[in-house]
Amino acid sequence: MTQDKAYAQALANKTTDFAGWYNDVVMRAELAEEAPVRGCMVVRPYGWTLWENAQSILDRKFKETDVVNAAFPLLIPRSFLVKESDHVEGFVPEVAWVTQVGSGQEELAEPLAVRPTSEAIIGPIYAKWVQSYRDLPLLINQWCSVVRWEKRPRLFLRTSEFWWQEGHTAHASQEEAEERTRMMLEVYRSFLEEDMAIPVIPGLKSEAQKFPGALRTYTVEAMMGDGRALQAGTSHNLGDHFARAYDIQFLDESNERRYAWTTSWGMSTRIIGAMVMVHGDQQGLVLPPRVAPYQAVIIPIWRADEQKAAVLEAVDRIAKTLKAAGIRIKVDASEGKSAGWKFNEWELKGVPVRIEVGPRDVENNSVVLARRDRPGKEGKEFVSQDGLSGHLAALLEDIQSALYSKAAAFREANTVDVKLEQELAEVVGARKFARAYWGGDPEGEERIKQATGATTRCIPLEQSGVEGKSITTGKPTSQQAIFARAY
Repeated sequence: MTQDKAYAQALANKTTDFAGWYNDVVMRAELAEEAPVRGCMVVRPYGWTLWENAQSILDRKFKETDVVNAAFPLLIPRSFLVKESDHVEGFVPEVAWVTQVGSGQEELAEPLAVRPTSEAIIGPIYAKWVQSYRDLPLLINQWCSVVRWEKRPRLFLRTSEFWWQEGHTAHASQEEAEERTRMMLEVYRSFLEEDMAIPVIPGLKSEAQKFPGALRTYTVEAMMGDGRALQAGTSHNLGDHFARAYDIQFLDESNERRYAWTTSWGMSTRIIGAMVMVHGDQQGLVLPPRVAPYQAVIIPIWRADEQKAAVLEAVDRIAKTLKAAGIRIKVDASEGKSAGWKFNEWELKGVPVRIEVGPRDVENNSVVLARRDRPGKEGKEFVSQDGLSGHLAALLEDIQSALYSKAAAFREANTVDVKLEQELAEVVGARKFARAYWGGDPEGEERIKQATGATTRCIPLEQSGVEGKSITTGKPTSQQAIFARAY
């Protein structure tokens, strides 16, 4: 077996061992690895650059809606956390506590929770900042890590520590809070679909699935490559529950004291895992150009030493031109590795376009472009070095669009309308989405969960308006829901 073939065969089979394939891709592509602390991960530079690129896009989108960034404490006094009963009940099993300090293990006067989410620390701070309707709205986001003790960890998808953004806003009316909640859900939808090329279903969570303490929770649900669902981002209308718990009050325009209406919304590094599972193939990662660390890799090829200088000179000129055009470029001129080995390596890492430059290309003033999303001859073309930056930019946009279309077609092909609970069990057992009429009864929802392992992923915001019979009660309803097994 050659070195190149051995490299290509190192991944677990995606079709028969999806979990093994996923772990292989994440680690072999150098996105992340397990940390010495169980349940935690080390995000490697290539994976962190993906997150930084996603951060940059999201941060810009947030600021376009007048959100600003701040930072709040990592540690939360126990007395703060327990003020909102539904909230603390939902998080207590996952909370890590600091109870001692120093070499003498001095007991703290009050245990401190390591931030699982920040409502409990931000609420008391907002209570100091908000005195008048003129102080509203407060539109703040923070980028940080949180800790939720995870019993069954999986890199990016479920780890005890993960990185995310969490937005927290306060408003003078319920209508403003609801508008902001839906606004941020739309930001998530546009980011996932337009920049990550991941089709999502925006929807409302059921009462059983909503965020602890929230009035209502909205979500964007995505289908992974194995047919399971992944909650890719959530936006919560917290009503005035947290304002009452943390005494966030203000004088309105009539000089009457009222409680504020608050929201929170978050998206985490699990979107990196989603990207792997939605777009990846048997060769490894397939990265959407808009977030890829490198949008193209240039691989110089020569056989004789006398060819080397001319090839490298052309590669240097091409790289400078493309970088000047704003395209993220990597030149792999490393020696001691065959061209085939490099092809495999950068395919594994998912770089959208490979640019090959050899002696004949130098003579013909051309390059070979190979797009990652179309393996083999179908994805290759010979183009002139003149006007290459414009051609490549258009190609990257075409790849971005093609990845979304492929993922959307996969989801459509694996979403089944069902009318009976037995049908639902068969569909989710085959790792597909089941779409069914459902009137919202919690007893039926729990029965389906216990029988099939599927949860109500969301009640899509987009509904047909056509009436049908609820899958759990048989009663008329015009509301449909998505059921699936999830990560």
